[in-house]
Amino acid sequence: MLQTLWTFIRGHAPLLNSPFFPVFFSLSVYLCFCLPFLLLDMLAPRLVLVRRFKLQPQSSVSWSSAWSCLLLTLYNHLIFIFPLTILNWYLRPVQLPEEAPPLPRLLAQVLVCLLLFDFQSFAWHLVHHKVPWLYRNFHKLHHTYTSTSALTTEYSGVWEILSLSVFGAANPLLLGCHPLTEMCFHVLNIWLSVEDHCGYDLPWATHRLVPLGLYGGARHHDLHHLKSKYNFAPYFTHWDRLFGTLCTQA
Repeated sequence: MLQTLWTFIRGHAPLLNSPFFPVFFSLSVYLCFCLPFLLLDMLAPRLVLVRRFKLQPQSSVSWSSAWSCLLLTLYNHLIFIFPLTILNWYLRPVQLPEEAPPLPRLLAQVLVCLLLFDFQSFAWHLVHHKVPWLYRNFHKLHHTYTSTSALTTEYSGVWEILSLSVFGAANPLLLGCHPLTEMCFHVLNIWLSVEDHCGYDLPWATHRLVPLGLYGGARHHDLHHLKSKYNFAPYFTHWDRLFGTLCTQA
């Protein structure tokens, strides 16, 4: 199955080798993942059934805030991330092997990449909250909204966007991941980031699928935006448990 998928992807090699592809890929995947939650935001004021799943039922998403978030995302990608992807494309040409990776290796490397990113983000996030100058100049923008929604995922300054992008790009490189593994990790990472900020605790949410409270999810991160002294890890809960910064209820 993976070989069939990889053969299909390799059939679009000119697109994959383009310096435009990384930005197009990340933006299109991000916006596609945001769309279902934007639809829920439109329905929530009218439907009690939708509103019952909102983490902050009293809040609503205005078109002006959604537009502001979208514009900042586009600005950061086009002005800052795109030039860096061109530099990366020049220094590190894309190599497309003929064979797909074995499924167990792909799954294991995606998990390791996710765990590494979770630790890096936790450390980065904790430092930027503990050092007032860093928070004030770099991270405060992301906390503009105490009630999160999907498009607030990337409502951040350029320093934060670039830092997290470097973490996300470096981990597959350090592990020597296959390009298909790298793509799967990026898709999963974008989805989990959007879900973290979506503002809904849905029955099929990721944290409900992972046992023993090992994964925080949207409720975990929503509490961080309400109580900024807690829940610094983006996904898993073990680092917050170890550092005594875990909060499970408002």
